[in-house]
Amino acid sequence: MRRVAVAVCALLICAACSEPPHKEIDRAQGAIEAARAAGAEQYAQASFAAATTAMQETHEAVDQRDYRLALSRAIDANDRALEAATQAADGKARARSEAEVAVARASPFLRQLDDRLKAAEGARLTPTELAPARQARTEADRTLQEARAAVDRGDYAAATMSVNGLAEKITAETRSLDELITQRTARAPRRR
Repeated sequence: MRRVAVAVCALLICAACSEPPHKEIDRAQGAIEAARAAGAEQYAQASFAAATTAMQETHEAVDQRDYRLALSRAIDANDRALEAATQAADGKARARSEAEVAVARASPFLRQLDDRLKAAEGARLTPTELAPARQARTEADRTLQEARAAVDRGDYAAATMSVNGLAEKITAETRSLDELITQRTARAPRRR
């Protein structure tokens, strides 16, 4: 009786693994596609690569008719793809936050430059003296608009890169204006 039970169990195990695990393979492939759509190729590269490698091993096992290994690798690919999708969502949220902070940090410097331009106009600097600061202001405003658009379309790396160094450029232009204003007010004739 015991031999019969062992034989039946062995037969069931062999029967269970006599066909490729299509359902598990399809589930794993769907999880990989979902991870790709979530941005795993960019934000969870290691986990996504592990999932695609496991999927490739699944197909190799099917080609070799090792359906038990194929089942195991398909389950592994599914698990890794789900992990990659989770990591991608976290990475994307972190990248968005960093990009928004970078854009927000540059904005006050632009307002400071605007204030200095008004002060420079009040100090009666010439249009030639004001031209570099006005040009820098226009370029900085354009850069900030492009960075905001990049954040809106989900290109967080481009947004962060575009504002990188912008605060320093604006600060340098603000200092130049301050120097010109100081020179102008020092030279201004006093009225009696």
